[in-house]
Amino acid sequence: MNENTLPPEFRALLSKINDPVLESDLFQAVQSGFISFTSIPSTSSDSGIILQYPFPIEGHKRNLLEQIQSAQQNIANEKKLNIDFAWSVKAHAVQQHLKPLVGIKNIIAVASGKGGVGKSTTSVNIALALAKEGAAVGLLDADIYGPSIPSMLGLSGQKPESPDGKSIEPMQAHGVKCMSIGFLVGEDQPMVWRGPMVTQALTQLLNETNWGELDYLIVDMPPGTGDLQLTLSQRVPLSGAAIVTTPQNIALLDAKKGLQMFRKVNVKILGIVENMAAFICPHCNQESAIFGSHGGQAMAKEYDTNLLGSIPLATRIREETDKGIPTVVSEPDNVLAKAYQQVALKLLAELAVSQKDYSNLFPKIVVENT
Repeated sequence: MNENTLPPEFRALLSKINDPVLESDLFQAVQSGFISFTSIPSTSSDSGIILQYPFPIEGHKRNLLEQIQSAQQNIANEKKLNIDFAWSVKAHAVQQHLKPLVGIKNIIAVASGKGGVGKSTTSVNIALALAKEGAAVGLLDADIYGPSIPSMLGLSGQKPESPDGKSIEPMQAHGVKCMSIGFLVGEDQPMVWRGPMVTQALTQLLNETNWGELDYLIVDMPPGTGDLQLTLSQRVPLSGAAIVTTPQNIALLDAKKGLQMFRKVNVKILGIVENMAAFICPHCNQESAIFGSHGGQAMAKEYDTNLLGSIPLATRIREETDKGIPTVVSEPDNVLAKAYQQVALKLLAELAVSQKDYSNLFPKIVVENT
């Protein structure tokens, strides 16, 4: 069914509902084909449709339903208009020389050109936000030299199990499956390994973990753009990557290098997350751009990509992460949690418009000499 068969009364209603994630009204989204719809069997007293998103919106749809309820009060209709929401996650294309991992629909890298910009904190909160939206989510800590995911998820000191001695069961926290070298070594044990050993360890963590069926696997990439990062971006089948930076000029210079690295290996850039965008004083509410302002927005414009969102510099984010209960789960209705939620949803929206992976629909061609 296409937008031409959408009854006029629904067109009028949907045009009044703005989705901040899509940055358009729902009628425009249906008209473009981004959102599909099906009709609900109607009676003499009502009429209904189900709008299907290409990514999870279990939490987000509450905002949309509230808008719909409010808008209907201002539209005169003989029939009651019922609108509900559904969603379905598709696998998206990866680098041409790689194949998607069995059971994992999409792998998304969260990267930065340098350390200290809050990449791991962002990765954790994005993964938790996706789980809140109803997705099956995994989180891989790819920073062998400085694994922090166990601590951030409140799992320090815990060890994963290996029932068969060949594969590893992922740890779980707040609805997210996770794996890190930090689960396998002591917190104070340095990883004095050379590049090939690190690459092999990460490959094992990725391929030998029993992830099960995942909609999204978030990979918290190690900082930098050296041999390790390049090797990972060439060996891990990525559906896309997000770049984390602060507004500071020095951080932006390194973030640009990270972005260019992914483009050189044909990984789609899904957007930029500007972290520590501004500090809001808890006493006077005065906003201070400690690391500069609008750097992420300028970078997104320069490289023809999207600014997924800006996360404020807040002591609360650090305190909650240190306690192992990150912002998205500790205070889900807080403005900071909502900022992460918007970043996560915009990330999925950008992924959804990229090319879908149809490779599994075609037979494998084998050439033999006879």
